[in-house]
Amino acid sequence: MHADLLFTGGPVLTPDGRTATAVAVTGGRITAVGHDEVRELAGPRTEVVDLAGRLLLPGFQDAHVHPVPAGLELSQCDLSGRTTAEDTVAAVRAYAAAHPEREWILGGGWSMEAFEGGTPTKELLDAAVPDRPVYLPNRDHHGAWVNSRALELAGIDRNTPDPADGRIERDASGEPSGTLQEGAMQLVGRLTPPATAADRLAALLHAQRHLHALGITAWQDALVGDFLGMDDPAGAYLTAARDGSLTARVTGALWWDRERGGEQIPELVEKRAASSHGRFRAGTVKLMLDGVAENHTAALLDPYLDRCGCATANRGKSFIDPARLPRYVTELDALGFQCHFHALGDRAVRDALDAVEAARAANGPSDTRPHLAHLQVVHPDDVPRFARLGATANIQPLWAAHEPQMDELTIPFLGPERAAWQYPFGALLRSGARLAAGSDWPVSSPDPLQGIHVAVNRVEPDGTGPVFLPDERISLADALTAYTAGSAYVNHLDDTGRVAVGALADLVVLDRDPLAGPPEAIAETSVALTYVEGERVYTSGA
Repeated sequence: MHADLLFTGGPVLTPDGRTATAVAVTGGRITAVGHDEVRELAGPRTEVVDLAGRLLLPGFQDAHVHPVPAGLELSQCDLSGRTTAEDTVAAVRAYAAAHPEREWILGGGWSMEAFEGGTPTKELLDAAVPDRPVYLPNRDHHGAWVNSRALELAGIDRNTPDPADGRIERDASGEPSGTLQEGAMQLVGRLTPPATAADRLAALLHAQRHLHALGITAWQDALVGDFLGMDDPAGAYLTAARDGSLTARVTGALWWDRERGGEQIPELVEKRAASSHGRFRAGTVKLMLDGVAENHTAALLDPYLDRCGCATANRGKSFIDPARLPRYVTELDALGFQCHFHALGDRAVRDALDAVEAARAANGPSDTRPHLAHLQVVHPDDVPRFARLGATANIQPLWAAHEPQMDELTIPFLGPERAAWQYPFGALLRSGARLAAGSDWPVSSPDPLQGIHVAVNRVEPDGTGPVFLPDERISLADALTAYTAGSAYVNHLDDTGRVAVGALADLVVLDRDPLAGPPEAIAETSVALTYVEGERVYTSGA
């Protein structure tokens, strides 16, 4: 039988190393992997792709991403890439002037390091947009910048108490200053006009095109449900899955309402059944255990430090009661749900691992494949527990580098010992843990090659150093595996993530072979071609 698609003339990344130079695809699956003998499968209708020395590898998979919010932000006031307060405010002013018809100014993506203390003020926004409410989440979506009009509409003043899961930043006189952290975002976010179903579908398809251009063929949407005013993407996924416009494979992580308890589990079972169709499956539950280190809401075993290096009374926030978490996870595991934990601080990581251990003890071995995302601070005692419990480390490599948010808003408040426990990719691998990888886009770039560059070099893609914790660097082969087979594992896509006979032909061709070049040049690599089941979904320059 002749192949539908044939790749020849270049290195192929196979599970046992670069041992092939040709791959045949028939009926959407890989039917031969080898060398010159594979060329004999070419027929008159076979599409032949000359790799010309470029690397062929499995399609990348993002194990933690938010494509629909990312697509929506791209169509609104996009503040990503702005590095100063002046540029950020100017962008807001320009967007507002260009859209006088908008009742609210929405968007986001601003960088905390652009503002003193990471907390911009309402006065800056008032000067740019005095007449309409403004609501702009920052790039990590754990804080929002609002103007006076938005605060007024929400009824937030000096007497408004902080919600249990958030904080209203205040000035020296006690007045709300214009930044809302974590759960406090919802005080304003709930008032913003929701996107329409058409908006969400357009955002999904826009994001899908962007992700395919980066070689991404599958992902895990890390938040399917209602959270802090964000639009639930489930409807967009189901529409796209039913009409065939969803070309990627998507695992949806159903949101665990952290204001409720185990009574929501039957509802999650119903949502799992109702929210799965075709290439979209919602068999995961997302449990957000803590916040982020930059605003001191990541849950730590020991207190944060102040600017003078002295211990404070703040150990961050636990959004789900750690005493009840093991019971929830045990019940979810027994029902066949995968648990996807947001765990940044060392206390949150330990709480998640304790819950997985409790589920293993109660239910025995299972194939639910729990994974912990972010893992900014991991206590050394907990590193070996990942492999022992079969919990995957879901890393976001782009964050493991020296940059202003790390150097100015994180390291000083952790202290030198804990700062050295950050993003322990190398230690996790050496302990036998399985790594998956993702981006958390729109928090950071979804480009896997940028993330791989940082995982290998521990410097930003456009930087030269200093190297951030060099012992935690991993090899290029291990980084590629995390973004392919590792993420395929947590996505339960066992017939993807590898170039092997029988696997689905979800494949990517790079513009070069990064394995043949210096590690410092990885970020210069780009995607030439992307395929899903042997169908081309992206061509560079097309």
